[in-house]
Amino acid sequence: MRCYSFIIIVFNILSLRTNAFQSSFRTVRNLSTSLKMTNANPHKRSKLDIPNSTKLIGTHSGTFQADEALGVWLLRQTPTYFNAPVLRSRDMEELKKADIVIDVGGIYDHSMLRYDHHQRGYDERFFDKVRHKDGVEVKTQRCTKLSASGLVYRHYGKEVIANLYPSLSEKDLELVYVKMYDTFMEAIDAVDTGVEQVPDGCELVYKDCTGLSRRVARFNPRWNEDPQPDVDARFELASACCGDDFLQVLSQIVESDLPARSFVEQSVLDRLNVDSSGEIIKLSSGGLPWKSHLYELEKEYKIDPLVKFVLYTDQAGMWRVQAVTVEGQAFENRLGLPEEWRGVRDEDLTKVSGIQGSKFCHAAGFIGGNETFEGALEMARVALTRK
Repeated sequence: MRCYSFIIIVFNILSLRTNAFQSSFRTVRNLSTSLKMTNANPHKRSKLDIPNSTKLIGTHSGTFQADEALGVWLLRQTPTYFNAPVLRSRDMEELKKADIVIDVGGIYDHSMLRYDHHQRGYDERFFDKVRHKDGVEVKTQRCTKLSASGLVYRHYGKEVIANLYPSLSEKDLELVYVKMYDTFMEAIDAVDTGVEQVPDGCELVYKDCTGLSRRVARFNPRWNEDPQPDVDARFELASACCGDDFLQVLSQIVESDLPARSFVEQSVLDRLNVDSSGEIIKLSSGGLPWKSHLYELEKEYKIDPLVKFVLYTDQAGMWRVQAVTVEGQAFENRLGLPEEWRGVRDEDLTKVSGIQGSKFCHAAGFIGGNETFEGALEMARVALTRK
């Protein structure tokens, strides 16, 4: 009995020590993960602590669109017009009461705080698009004219972004400012000013990542809605909807895309340590957004030859080898994996490729997998020899 009691006591002591060790291990692991996450995302959105403005924002009455709904929201994120009231009218005498007027009045004059785009001869656009074709920098004028929200963004966009993310450097602020226009703002301008996404016989000229313009349109009262709702109240709902979308896209760019840039940049700079060709890069962290950064960094560092394959781990720990697409194209690769590998898996792929640990190759040849980094690297190297 004494022996049994002694065994129980020892077991309890060991259990306590094991639990304490496990608890300590979890604490260290969680702390390490927390520190890693903190280092990977240095930017957190600030809560605006600004007194409400007494200034008056003017825009047109009647049916509303996303451009003025978003324009009003953007102005309301600045100290000058923070949560300012809105006057919706088409009476020019009434609109003279407003401190700033958007999307009505037939005048674009920043010095007068008037931002309309409907007047004859108007031709305001955002910065030219810059891309590289066959190693040559090509600047293209945007097909899209600035709508009311585009004009507001041109003059107040950086201020809005800097207020929400004061930790951004000047360089990063400029990057975010342009990327927000490309990713989010241009579609609002294009829909409002009537630009086709794909003109006859042409390539895609802008991307609409939100469908926001249509969702805003649905806030307008229906022709047979009974009783007729308060249109100004509906406008406020639409404006808030625009703001939610803007913040979601902005937080994705600032809190996810931007921190990823430094990882991609380091991979680009270290590419010759991965393979002497300079056409293969290895990402230190799988799952991070890399494509747009890679295109931009290749231009910034004048990379030649361009990167053809990117290596990274997936959530299951498999090493992936992914082909880099031609910039501006969704499916055309700079170089795909060999034809004879495509659609083949596991042992069959190992036999065909001669590379141990091969797991799969997509039927389209844009991505493959291997058990090890060395295997994935060899897959990319072999693919480079098939140019």
